[in-house]
Amino acid sequence: MDKIWLKHYPPSVPAEVDVTQFASLKHLAEDSLRRYARQTAYVQMGASISYEEVDRQSQAFGAWLQSQGLKKGDRIAIMLPNLLQYPIAMFGALRAGLVVVNTNPLYTADELQHQLADSGATAIVVLENFCCVLEKVLSRTQVKHVVVTSVGELLGFPKKTVVDFVVRHVRKQVPAWNIAGARRFGALLEESRGRTLDPVDVGPTDLAFLQYTGGTTGVAKGAMLTHRNMVANALQCKAWHEQVKIDNATYIIALPLYHIFSLTANCLLYMLVGGHGVLIPNPRDFPSFVKELKAHPPNILNGVNTLFNAL
Repeated sequence: MDKIWLKHYPPSVPAEVDVTQFASLKHLAEDSLRRYARQTAYVQMGASISYEEVDRQSQAFGAWLQSQGLKKGDRIAIMLPNLLQYPIAMFGALRAGLVVVNTNPLYTADELQHQLADSGATAIVVLENFCCVLEKVLSRTQVKHVVVTSVGELLGFPKKTVVDFVVRHVRKQVPAWNIAGARRFGALLEESRGRTLDPVDVGPTDLAFLQYTGGTTGVAKGAMLTHRNMVANALQCKAWHEQVKIDNATYIIALPLYHIFSLTANCLLYMLVGGHGVLIPNPRDFPSFVKELKAHPPNILNGVNTLFNAL
């Protein structure tokens, strides 16, 4: 086949990438977390976390999952907007060999019930704002472990207290809920501090994600994404990104990480190149969004037409 598209590639972009560089996302993440340990990995509302801290906390979360009997291949749903908790939970789960089921926090009860039941998720990390929806469907799923977090949970004192007070009591964005046995994300990290993960053999053909479609032709369907698939996607993005000659570049992460575009072109790419990601929990809150843009002038902002038009 005549690869006519290659004539449009810049000279620095290779025609192919070596997908054997990393056996899995686990290996990719662990390489980057140690390579860029002293650099800032993420910022949320002015609070920053280094790659070293993501390494430590994701390992603690993965160790906690293992202590609860979760094993390689088990499904864990992550129902979070762009918060510091997301990469910690995601990389912790992948390092423990689990399959991540990204879950839209804005799902209705029926949509959530379908995805949890269809995926067979036995654990979920959920923002407290949406626990009332989860509570309605929990009994119709296989979920046994519920981990709850708040917008401000990892922001440190006093910012955590202020942010959570505003979200809960001023904006009244956390409806009442009651889920027996639910655990707090921050408490689990503290409880598991210093624990090491039991060795898990994760390879290229193992599942990394069950990524659900938009459901435009019926119910949402889970696309089975292997570690090789996601490593290849990340390396393809990096091949084009090599034209950006900036060390520890600042990236605005406004698109939700639970969507595949942002997961690949923001989270995984920036992990590969040691970028500094500014997390935007709610890009529709434009005053706050613009404030973050001023505080952290970006080198790169990935987006879609609606986002750029709104800005």
